[in-house]
Amino acid sequence: MTIRRFSAAVFAATLLTPALAGCNSTGTGEAGASASPTVSGSAAPGSAAPGSASPGTGDAKQALLNSTNEIRNGNFRFTMAGVGSTAQGQVHEPSQSAEMKLTIGDASSDVQMRLDLVHLKPDSWVKLDLGGQAAKLPGVQSLNLGKYQHLDQSRIKGNRNLAFDFDKVDPAGSEVLTQGVTEVRQTGEGAYAGTIDVTKAAEAGSLNAELIKALGQQARSLPFTAKLDPQGRLSELVIQIPASGQNKAQDIKITYADYGAASAAQRPPADQVVEAPNELYNLFN
Repeated sequence: MTIRRFSAAVFAATLLTPALAGCNSTGTGEAGASASPTVSGSAAPGSAAPGSASPGTGDAKQALLNSTNEIRNGNFRFTMAGVGSTAQGQVHEPSQSAEMKLTIGDASSDVQMRLDLVHLKPDSWVKLDLGGQAAKLPGVQSLNLGKYQHLDQSRIKGNRNLAFDFDKVDPAGSEVLTQGVTEVRQTGEGAYAGTIDVTKAAEAGSLNAELIKALGQQARSLPFTAKLDPQGRLSELVIQIPASGQNKAQDIKITYADYGAASAAQRPPADQVVEAPNELYNLFN
């Protein structure tokens, strides 16, 4: 999606913002919170040489690659969480619709933003609430309308924040991420741990090129854990991002659920819709 899979680009960008990263929350999004996967140890018989795919990785990696197949069908619910940012939503390809709610920061942050995005082909709407110090900036009131703003498709085409492409339906880009796995082993029933080279995953909606660049060489070997449901479908992926520069250590957690059971997005009520002003497009371009 370019939305990027549906404002995932906005989510990914906030992971680089120290002001937001300082807004710690409990749980997976807490800075420094991690349960490091144990991926070292003796190689299994027939293991690969150092620097190649991990010891005994073949079957485990294939299981991870296969776990993202169902995502392509475009019928699921998802969540993403990082320091100071959370997102949740659903994709329903049968109705050519998707929706996402994104929260960044809190009332004490320099920037607090809540986005409610709805896409029902061929239309898109966004409801925006800017708070924190950003609420005091000139022109913000023209955006904080308390209503859904109807988007001009010709003005958001190719926009990674607001457009939607059903050829790439995964908000987090987990298929790309799993392709970057360099070492993995099964740690339990449907549970995996290993390392991932995210330099190969710049197109993943849960990351962005700036974050990957800031990590430097560390980006080539980030610890991760993954869980698959009883049907072998990806249900959780957690990538541990180390501190880099002004950016605090954090976990990025992605979950999927309700495969094949998502529902169609609903068109906002007509009395709750206005046309988006120029300021909105300027904000996201």
